[in-house]
Amino acid sequence: MAAQGALIPLCPSDALVDRGGGVRFSVVFRGEMAPAFAIRHGGKAFAYLNRCAHVAMELDWQPGEFFEPDAEFLICATHGALYDPATGGCRGGACAGHGGLRPITVIEAAQGVWWLPDAQTQPLPDGPAPGDAR
Repeated sequence: MAAQGALIPLCPSDALVDRGGGVRFSVVFRGEMAPAFAIRHGGKAFAYLNRCAHVAMELDWQPGEFFEPDAEFLICATHGALYDPATGGCRGGACAGHGGLRPITVIEAAQGVWWLPDAQTQPLPDGPAPGDAR
């Protein structure tokens, strides 16, 4: 596993369109493989575990599709929970009282988006898997 603080390449900057499709990837979260995703909102890249706060289900209604039709909020396709794309905080629906999305730190530099492992979130042992399938 990469050392905490080592940047992991995620995707080219132009792979994330503001309020458009996201990029799926996998991480090791608390010792278990977990799906994650990155999106762009307000011109800035954000990443989260792909796990609804209400019930640990993946959010996207189609692979890489995380925004609700008006592209104001991220939505859990299963239960309709709404999340703020810039903070991951619950903004309504089934997530109320269950917290928000677990953020993953991302940095945009050199025409690319990179993610930063932390004490709980690490890359896969065999390397990053940007854009991986379900």
